[in-house]
Amino acid sequence: MDDRFLKAAQTVVNQCMAIKPDETVLIVTDQPEREIGSAIFEAAKEHCAEAIIVEMIPRDHHGEEPPKPIADIMKSVDVVIAPTFRSISHTEARRNACASGTRIATMPGILRETFLRAMVTDYSEISALSQELADTLSSAKMARVVSDSGTDIIMSLEGRSGHADTGIYHNDGDFGNLPAGEAYIAPLEGTANGVFVVDGSIGDTGVLASDDKIKIRVENGYATEIDGGRAAAYLVGVLSQFSKDARNIAELGIGTNSAARLCGNILEDEKVLGTIHIALGDNASMGGNVHIPSHLDGIMLAPSLYLDGKLIMERGKLKI
Repeated sequence: MDDRFLKAAQTVVNQCMAIKPDETVLIVTDQPEREIGSAIFEAAKEHCAEAIIVEMIPRDHHGEEPPKPIADIMKSVDVVIAPTFRSISHTEARRNACASGTRIATMPGILRETFLRAMVTDYSEISALSQELADTLSSAKMARVVSDSGTDIIMSLEGRSGHADTGIYHNDGDFGNLPAGEAYIAPLEGTANGVFVVDGSIGDTGVLASDDKIKIRVENGYATEIDGGRAAAYLVGVLSQFSKDARNIAELGIGTNSAARLCGNILEDEKVLGTIHIALGDNASMGGNVHIPSHLDGIMLAPSLYLDGKLIMERGKLKI
């Protein structure tokens, strides 16, 4: 196996998950992510009491539940690492396993290049920045995001807590993505109003062309109008498969990983330092009240962020 793969896998096993000699580790993967799943399995089995790898049929969409037998195993092991084509982050299986004490890292749709590039970095620095921004989000009551692309949206954060996706998951019940690097919060349902323009990527669109931006109008917490070209049509098609709650303004997130690059893969794109993302759909995993098997992050490039009127990010440059 490529030494670069093993180095990245060792970062997952040692730095991020701190797997111990007496622990049982489950790797959940599928055919598109088999190579990465296998690399992590090889690294994990050198450090733990028992390592298990299980491959499932790829899910049809992000947030779709894994098979029940896998969900059951997830609750009975110490660590789950899940490089899968579609995200299982916002599933009951993941939530229930964390509630039982399992610490989990999901790696939805991770690309080979992302694994080799964004995993081999100093997660202590990412952790510190992510936590500082999460604390800042927690203390704020109102957020406003604006950009030169046409974004101007406000949302209430009152009563909600910010979360840090640090890449450091050492305690029982810890959960996050790998590669990591964001601070995020669930805005209060029904409070978001304005427009946001996705000019980075969303879902499976890849990196958006300059003439393929998605303009999303938001009224009382829901995306009511979606305009644009090819990418907008894709987004409307995905959302049409679900109830109105798929259009809920679910998340406000800030990227904190300096090693991440915009590549058209949401797992990495949402972590890029200097970006902000607003998600539609499920927010139950982050303290919200919407449960739906869909969560789509829209990446905005070089935005500005105000919290309670204070400038936190200016055209992609953090001010704290």
